[in-house]
Amino acid sequence: MPRYVIQLHQARALHYDFRLEVDGVLRSWAVPKGPSEDPAEKRLAVQVPDHSLAHGDYEGPNVEIWDRGTYEPLTPDFAAALDGGHASFVLDGERLQGGWTLHRTSDGEKPQWLLIKRRD
Repeated sequence: MPRYVIQLHQARALHYDFRLEVDGVLRSWAVPKGPSEDPAEKRLAVQVPDHSLAHGDYEGPNVEIWDRGTYEPLTPDFAAALDGGHASFVLDGERLQGGWTLHRTSDGEKPQWLLIKRRD
């Protein structure tokens, strides 16, 4: 099973870095308010450059691991689904469990997505 990690990152503004292992890299999004376990709350997720798998274990002065675990893609050809702007998956982590969806709402230099908890 591929893994995921969520890092709490104090940069210019406090945010959560949501990272999914896909095809040997960590596909990454900055989530300003962090994931919500309420399916009614859609959270903004701004796509950022991919990171190396080693970055998933990184903790430092401004970065702490908030959650980690594995995930199961629910969308066939998960990488292509992400490239297409809509992918669903099930998280099995230390804090987060259950179904989630990432849905791209705009393209551009920093594509914007919604991170949504599915009703389990």
